[in-house]
Order: sequence, then C-alpha cells, then structure tokens
Amino acid sequence: MNKYLNDQAFMVEALQLARKGLYTTRTNPRVGCVVVKNGEIISRGYHLSPGKPHAEILALNTVRDSSDTTLYVTLEPCSHHGKTPPCAEALVAAKVARVVTAMRDPNPLVNGKGLEYLESHGIKTTTGILEADAMELNKGFVKRMTQDRPYITVKSAISLDGKTALKSGESKWISSDESRLDVQKLRARSCAIMTGIDTVLADDPSLTVRLSKEQLGIENNIQQPKRVILDTQLRISANAKTLQTSEDVIIYTCAKRNDKFAEIESNQVEIVNTERSNNNVNLQAVIIDLAKRGFNEVLVEAGSTLVGSLLKNHFVDEMIVYMAPHIMGHSSYGMAKLDFIESMQDRIEFEICQTRKVGRNLKLQLKPQYS
Repeated sequence: MNKYLNDQAFMVEALQLARKGLYTTRTNPRVGCVVVKNGEIISRGYHLSPGKPHAEILALNTVRDSSDTTLYVTLEPCSHHGKTPPCAEALVAAKVARVVTAMRDPNPLVNGKGLEYLESHGIKTTTGILEADAMELNKGFVKRMTQDRPYITVKSAISLDGKTALKSGESKWISSDESRLDVQKLRARSCAIMTGIDTVLADDPSLTVRLSKEQLGIENNIQQPKRVILDTQLRISANAKTLQTSEDVIIYTCAKRNDKFAEIESNQVEIVNTERSNNNVNLQAVIIDLAKRGFNEVLVEAGSTLVGSLLKNHFVDEMIVYMAPHIMGHSSYGMAKLDFIESMQDRIEFEICQTRKVGRNLKLQLKPQYS
C-alpha cells in the first residue's frame, strides 16, 4: 500500500472518531485523531464538548513514547490559546515526526498557523486528506468561521403534491414514525431549532430532543439545542410548551417593552429586540446574532411564511424533506410562501444530494442553487 492510501486509511479512522462528537461538540468542531507508529494505530482520541481536551491531546495522553509517530487529525491543530492550550505546541513537545490533517482550520485565529508552527519546528505536515468528508462533518463550523453565519437547514414534511398542512392548519402527522425519529437526530446535532410564532400558536411544539443518550450512542447526557422563536409582535403565550421546559429559549421580537416581557422573561427565556424588515423580524440581524452566539448549525422547523422568507433571502443552506405517499389537495398550505414567479428562469433550483426511504416516506437531502 502506497503512502497516500495509508494516509487515507488512517484518516478514515480519525473521521469515524470525529463523528462520535456529532451530538456533543455544539459550538466547537467535530475532531478525531489517531496516533500511528510503525504502521499501527497505537492511540485514539476525539473531541467531546467545549472546554474538554482536544482530540490530539487525548490521543497523546495514552502514548508513552510519541517520538517518530505520525498523527492523523481531521482538523489542523490549533495554535492559539483558547479554553485549552495550543495543540501545536503539545505536538512539538511530544516529538511527533509527522502530522496529517484532513483540512485546515477555517478559524481566522488558526487558518494555516498551526501547520506553519509545526513545520517551523521540524515536523513534516500533509493536509487535504479526505478534506471533503471533514468539511461536510463540520459544515456549520466552516460556515460560521468563513461567512459569520450558521449553516441553516430547513426540515419539512410534505405530501406528494407538496403540501405541509391542511387549510385548517392541521399537520399531524404527515410524516411517518420513522421520519419523526430521524428528525430527532437532526435536532440533536443542531445548536438551535428555529421556528416562527405562527407554528408555535398552531402546533404548540416543545422543540426538544426526545431521544435517550443510548439511542444517540453517546455517553454523556443530552445537551438540548436552544429554541429560537421569531415573534414580531410578541404574541406568544406564557403557557406555550416551548416556555415550560428548563431549556433555553431566545425570542426575537420588534415589540416595544411592556408588561408581557416581564411575564415571559426568565433565566431560561431571553427576549431580544430587533429592527423591522418588511414588517417582520429582521432575518439577517437574527442570523448574525446567532453566529455571534457561536451557533454552527441551526435547524428550521417552521411554516411556509418563514421558510419562504429564508429561501427568498438566500439564507437556506440545505433542506431535508420527508415526502409522504398521499395527496392533500390544492387548498392545503405549500412548503414555502414565495413571491409570484412569472418566469421559469426565476424558480429556485435544488441539487439532490441524497435520497433514501425512511419508513413509508422518501427523504430528500437538497441544496438550493441560488443564481
């Protein structure tokens, strides 16, 4: 086996480790690492959550003699002081001979500086091994670091004729039990779940992860994603299910401060005033604020109005659509409320990235191709 194929094989192992942090790293990237000596893996590590040791440090901690080893890590070792010391310095101190990374760290504080530090201290480096896989695993982190906004995924359950709710507003249940279980995993990997006030008033959702840590395959307790509600006039009831849990809620509103603020605000509920845009909460201001809070991935579970606004403003990065084998009729609500499209050239195109059957539903992973 040549050196490149060796590098690929060991990086596959590191990526598998990184995926163990899928539901736990939250604001941090998902990173895995293996230490190799004489062609054999002698240690493994992965990053669990913010404030915990980085993958490289965990992998090195169980190695007695790390000299002449090659370290495979899915993300460039950090070179700055954050919540933990720089990994690049630890690798130099450990006398690692070579470091192979899947991708550079897009964090402006690093972005090549870690590799430069290693090379300046005599450690050979190689980067770009299975880069696409590593970037897909950390698509939210990459988006936030390079564009100052989170990666936004819209989840929708639709009928064959593209409807998401009856005219009465009833939508339970369009999707299958298996699809709803799959959605729980989407929630679990997200930093936040965002919805609009119309969905809160119509469905009164909790928007929490209802899987156990055993079902998710993690050791620690589940860290619930933040719930984000866009409520221009602050119409939410203090008795809404979303506000009855111990999990954090952020409400963005344009309403002037009044008695209702005091009724709703608590240690778990934060109300943020934003400027108006087209008589609604300013979406761009919300998205910028979510990025400043360190949110990498945001899952949107909302009605056609909010989904349409996000698409119209090119804020949607991905859509996960569960299509059920039934028809709901022309009077039912569609997936996205958009301005009247007069020409086919003005339609929104999507790339179909993946399709698979989930229960009785067809799951589509789509990426909009904005012109």
